[in-house]
Amino acid sequence: MNLDHDYCYRALASRDARFDGRFFIAVKTTGIYCRPICPARTPKSENVVFMPTAAAAQECGFRPCLRCRPEAAPDSGAWRGVSNSGVSHTVTRALALIEAGELDHADLGSLCDRLGVGERQLRRLFTEHVGAAPNVVAQTRRVLLAKQLIHETRLPLTEIAFAAGFSSIRRFNEVFQTMFARPPSALRHGSAPDCSAGPQGEVSLLLRYRAPYDWPAMLGFLAARAIPGMETVHDDSYSRSICLGGVQGTVSVAHASEQQALRVLLRFPNLAALPAIIARLRRMFDLAADPAVIQAQLSAACPLMAALTAARPGLRVPGNWDGFELAMRAVLGQQITVAAAIKLAGKLVQQYGEPITDLTAHQLGLRSIFPSPERLAGADLATLGMPRTRAATLSGVAGALLANRQLLDAASSLDEGLAKLLALPGIGDWTAQYIAIRQMREPDAFPAGDVGLMQALERLEGSRPNAKQLTQRAQAWQPWRAYAAQHLWQSLVPQAA
Repeated sequence: MNLDHDYCYRALASRDARFDGRFFIAVKTTGIYCRPICPARTPKSENVVFMPTAAAAQECGFRPCLRCRPEAAPDSGAWRGVSNSGVSHTVTRALALIEAGELDHADLGSLCDRLGVGERQLRRLFTEHVGAAPNVVAQTRRVLLAKQLIHETRLPLTEIAFAAGFSSIRRFNEVFQTMFARPPSALRHGSAPDCSAGPQGEVSLLLRYRAPYDWPAMLGFLAARAIPGMETVHDDSYSRSICLGGVQGTVSVAHASEQQALRVLLRFPNLAALPAIIARLRRMFDLAADPAVIQAQLSAACPLMAALTAARPGLRVPGNWDGFELAMRAVLGQQITVAAAIKLAGKLVQQYGEPITDLTAHQLGLRSIFPSPERLAGADLATLGMPRTRAATLSGVAGALLANRQLLDAASSLDEGLAKLLALPGIGDWTAQYIAIRQMREPDAFPAGDVGLMQALERLEGSRPNAKQLTQRAQAWQPWRAYAAQHLWQSLVPQAA
């Protein structure tokens, strides 16, 4: 990845916040790398090298700045600054797996097997697009997450080490001593946490985003689809029950606008799962999106998108906590209203969901975990009040996921991902596109047969297109058709909501 030195230096000299997270400044005279907004004195041009990612800076031997805190940059992750449009699908999938902690408990060969590529090819792709090897990206992610937890919580350092993905306390101490010339405890000395840590298994932290962020739209979307007993929206906060590895917990998310972040309150007994939980929340709330890039390209495509993106800057495409849950929601929503689908989902959770025993969760109105594939694969779901064909589709998807746990993971391309979904009985184009948008996180997926999209265009322009006409119209919105669809859907929602 090539960065224009003069261009980046001008951004550094002006402390332009628009470039925060897009690149990092490695200062040769100090051995430190910083964010473009670092308050330290601007170094001379000949003494700096611009890096596309934090991992690239660390692979070259630079250590994170203690003043500007690279871990607090928007789009927090070891590969910050990587543009979606410039990264191969393989790298994108690999980065998502690394963010979720794949290399914390497996080697590079295992990661390559999941991706279907060789180790040499993956290293080459990472060098080209990220500027650092996969193992360095994973190490950077661990270090920056640990540093964030040191600054933002009062968790014991032992818990932080394992929560960040370190295999041992000794390794945790060695890495921090090497990178910062001091033990982890010295980084906490005198620092006031941005968030707090509560009882054992409870942690509060910030997940940064690149502003603006349309939180009312996100909260409204989640509120309209909240499954009773499993999700709640109260005031400015969204809460839900979660389950990972058979362990139950809850998570609450609110908007911290002054910090340009979402504030997460997690209650989960096993904090070693924190990287996986953070990765899921980042995808669910679309925190890696760059609204300026998306708005600029959609605005240039047509006057309609220029008006819609100007009206809702920072609109995100909502994701979902769990792929199986999202697939069940999508099938339940086939050819019925959102309210009717949620009513069916509530029955499904009430009858087949696992009860939550934690009384704290009950205080939030959370009493059940979404049913597992094992529970639904052999169940007669028609008794819930749906057509038998749809019930068979639900059971079929559950069985297919049991046979292939990676069925709903992002594929090597949008077409490949849609093809494996369409191969499932009862899954049509609308359902496949919907799953591709919200679970596979494909920014160019587009359900051209969606009635809501047709209604939106009819309301905005006076004529209602058919699916073929809508497909042709949407070609101008590539590669951000999923965001274009979200803007059209959002136009049907009253602004006050």
